[in-house]
Amino acid sequence: MREIKLKKSPSLKRPIPRISLSVADLQEAELEILGLIQKRHLGREREVLTNLDVSDDNNRQIAKRRNDDIKPTSSLYRLDPFLDSKGLIRVGGRIQRANIPDDVKHPVIVPRDAHLTALLIRHHHEEVNHMGRGSTHNQLRQAGYWVIGGSSAVSSIITKCVTCKRLRGPLEKQKMADLPTDRLEQAPPFSYCAVDYFGPFSITEKRSTVKRYVALFTCMASRAVHLESANSLDTSSFINCLRRFVNRRGPVRQIRSDRGTAFVGARNELRDALKQMDQDKIQQYLVENNTDWIPFVMNPPHASHMGGVWERQIQTVRRALEPLMMSAGKQLDDEAFRTFLSEAESIVNSRPLTTQNLSSSDAPEPLTPNHLLTMKSKVVLPPPGKFQKADMYARKWWRRVQHLTNEFWTRWRKEYLTDLQTRKKWARPMKSLKVGDIVISKEADDNRAQWPLGRVSKVYPSNDGLVRKVQLVMADSSLDSQGKRKKQPTMLERPVHKLVLLLSQEETSEASDTEDQGIPHQGASTTQ
Repeated sequence: MREIKLKKSPSLKRPIPRISLSVADLQEAELEILGLIQKRHLGREREVLTNLDVSDDNNRQIAKRRNDDIKPTSSLYRLDPFLDSKGLIRVGGRIQRANIPDDVKHPVIVPRDAHLTALLIRHHHEEVNHMGRGSTHNQLRQAGYWVIGGSSAVSSIITKCVTCKRLRGPLEKQKMADLPTDRLEQAPPFSYCAVDYFGPFSITEKRSTVKRYVALFTCMASRAVHLESANSLDTSSFINCLRRFVNRRGPVRQIRSDRGTAFVGARNELRDALKQMDQDKIQQYLVENNTDWIPFVMNPPHASHMGGVWERQIQTVRRALEPLMMSAGKQLDDEAFRTFLSEAESIVNSRPLTTQNLSSSDAPEPLTPNHLLTMKSKVVLPPPGKFQKADMYARKWWRRVQHLTNEFWTRWRKEYLTDLQTRKKWARPMKSLKVGDIVISKEADDNRAQWPLGRVSKVYPSNDGLVRKVQLVMADSSLDSQGKRKKQPTMLERPVHKLVLLLSQEETSEASDTEDQGIPHQGASTTQ
């Protein structure tokens, strides 16, 4: 504005003296910018209002002419707009007699698509300390601005605010993955299983009270459970539980678990022990016995929802244990505690896998895990053609066992497997995270302001192409006097359901490009 004045008044000497800006200078510049924005985005309405013969003697007729000349489809039709003495389009409205400032009574109309509108909304959003849409919109109107489509415009800017995302942004979601093969495999019991700990329980040993934990093994296909008592949560105790489980239930092809320290330690110890043995002899022995080393498939850290098949079993076992613990009291020893675990195991393995035909008297007995584990059912179904009555005797008992096994898997396919089709939640595919996205990680249920900041360095797409697990670079904010990191960044694996997206890779690249050109980025914030 000073440069324009200099060109219009050649008598002024160059250069213009550098003096501090006054309020009048800022207001003059603001009015000039608003006028340019209105000319660019509201050119037709401005032309209509300029051609009107405005007179203060007949306001009603002027208002009628304004609405008659402006198209009903125009966004200004209901605002009764007029041009003020500065050439700005303002809201006429119905509150001309209100005892409020003129800027609030007749706010300046600001088009939604202008870059200035985003700057105004962001400024007033920070003025109200990142409150919601209503507070920001009210603050904007109290400042004398009427944004066309203001409610949706304010919401659009708030959704890009990094500070609001950090304080109130929802966690990421993704469509529920397909079931793994081991849950759909018709295999012997506990061939594919999962393990987890729960507890502790207080029992009496001589005159002292000690803690005992429960290691729960569950079959991925038949949903049967096997409970083992553990003295502690260390690696050696888990290896002993695993050996007892394998001795009773037979070889295991695969074990799933979370990232518990006992499971990670056991896997590492078994792997180290394998390296010290003669690999050729071990491999020959395993081939001869038709077995193999047990692979551990572990979920990412903080991904308990990926182990829902065994987490749900823990809740079921707890419900079976609570009545037994209440009836027996708190004075338990090791023998009584192991007995209670076997009682709970029997109760849980007798539960029906499906709820179909439970009220029908003609329907067969509900399918339970015990049908496969014990081969004992109260109702013997009709055998196939080759299975004769003589086969009921002990000398042909193996044929009856084979028949019951086949009958179990037949009913398992018809009654249970089809119930796994529907997704109870996370039914829609969402946008996947990409390398370069800036996120915060939910490490604990504490203040969100304490959640660490990270950047996605690697993604792990599933078979359907959706990303449900990523690798993060978590940097320490401590810097030395030269601005270099004191510690190396940490690499962590996290599920997307524990992350909040702050800035996508596209927004980060756009911010870098605009900052290189000296232009402030619309989605940027003071917290960046």
